[in-house]
Amino acid sequence: MRRNAFTVLAGFCLASLVAAAPARADAIEDFYKGKTLSMIVSSSTGGGYDTLARMLTKYVSRHLPGSPNIVIRNMPGAGGIVATNHLYSIAPKDGTVLGAVQNNTPFEPLFGTKEAQYDASKFFWLGSPSVETSILTIWHTSPVNNLEDARKIELKMGSSGANSTPSFYGRLLNETLGVKLKLIVGYPGQNDALLAMERGELDGYPSVFYNSLVATRPQWLPEKKVKLIVQYGAEKLPQLPDVPFVMDLLKTEEDRQLWRIAVGPIATGRPYLLPPGTPPERVAAMRKAFWDSFNDKEFLAEQARANLGADTPRTGEQIQDIIAQAYKSPPAVVERLKKLQQSQ
Repeated sequence: MRRNAFTVLAGFCLASLVAAAPARADAIEDFYKGKTLSMIVSSSTGGGYDTLARMLTKYVSRHLPGSPNIVIRNMPGAGGIVATNHLYSIAPKDGTVLGAVQNNTPFEPLFGTKEAQYDASKFFWLGSPSVETSILTIWHTSPVNNLEDARKIELKMGSSGANSTPSFYGRLLNETLGVKLKLIVGYPGQNDALLAMERGELDGYPSVFYNSLVATRPQWLPEKKVKLIVQYGAEKLPQLPDVPFVMDLLKTEEDRQLWRIAVGPIATGRPYLLPPGTPPERVAAMRKAFWDSFNDKEFLAEQARANLGADTPRTGEQIQDIIAQAYKSPPAVVERLKKLQQSQ
């Protein structure tokens, strides 16, 4: 009798689990079907982040159950911190609002940026279609031709805010390489600063992502409109064999350790997220939709035609781990980075 009762109960539980699986899938589809989602992009229109986000949304919609429409909302300010604060505290936490944020934003609280009112570990990171390499880039009319010149001649560098990514890396380059970069803040985004370079207002930009450069200004390199002074990131780009790599230029182990942590943001590429509190089943569905989109053959072909360099994807879990490891960095190194980040 006990065995028969157990068999009946086990069969009932198994049947319930089998029935629950499609029910959960159907629940995701039912939730998203007919909805319009918002993707908040933390930069201004026309830049690399914005270009990629607009391209990617149609593929995410295709791979997400229910195929909801996704519209872009640009929210530039403070190097992405304005949008990230909004996503943390104000945006709905039901899976209808996504974020495409600059890769400095997960690390701003670690560096002591007071404006960053969020806990990066509580976001649900969805992944990134690429990793990045940044370049100290100057306009062709500048008398500076190499790193040695940049140590002697002051360069006016555009930036969005004192604590933005370009400002931070500008100060870090000054600190470790002895170059003379004068930061001019107030440009809403990278695209605005690049336009200012064309107008002769600025000498350059301290943190141009290679993928963004070839996507948004494809003629600049072939026409020699800019000079690439030094590159930095997780590794040296094979496309730029003649541009010095920062790790090869550093003279002390302390500076090398500093840069290993500092390039953590670049290793996250162009990350996407959901606000904290989003239901876990919607997080799982969204992570799968992003991963499937990153590997979609049509997306890979389209991004290649646009020179976006979005072909080295990272999962949401990988991004989450990069962020977690950064927050375990040696306190002394973090303190040095904080001083650089908080400089005005």
